[in-house]
Amino acid sequence: MSEIEDLHSRIMAAMDRVARGLEGLDAAGGADVDALQQALEDEKTANAQLTERVRVLSERQEDALTEAQSKAAEAEKRLKAFDLELQRLRRANAQLTEACEALRAANAEGVGEPHLINTAMIAELEALRAARAAEIAEADEIIAALTPLLETPQAETEEAS
Repeated sequence: MSEIEDLHSRIMAAMDRVARGLEGLDAAGGADVDALQQALEDEKTANAQLTERVRVLSERQEDALTEAQSKAAEAEKRLKAFDLELQRLRRANAQLTEACEALRAANAEGVGEPHLINTAMIAELEALRAARAAEIAEADEIIAALTPLLETPQAETEEAS
């Protein structure tokens, strides 16, 4: 991109020098005025073409940047959802561990505590639900990563038809 801008500035400087030279030739009555005028017009045309190329490249770059930022935002959103599910799974597993410890302690004392059994069952169910949600979030992340790879060959096949 900087090469194009450098070429653009060099062409503009050359055009200015040509214009000044033409003015000097007009004053001196030079015979090559028409040739120099044509060269100036050619340089202006080349400059306009380069300017258009720079504009097109800038638009492409902005579009690519916007698309990349959009994809990054989507990936970050999915990653946050996955992280929340993992945190939920960790909390559920910690509750399950605590409930199992309490149940073991009650069994070691020979006292069957029904509320400890219920607490352990509820914690286990919550752990299972959290594990399932984490698996779904992980599968969604995998699908999101594979979808662009699967769509690209399909788009190429459609273009070839």
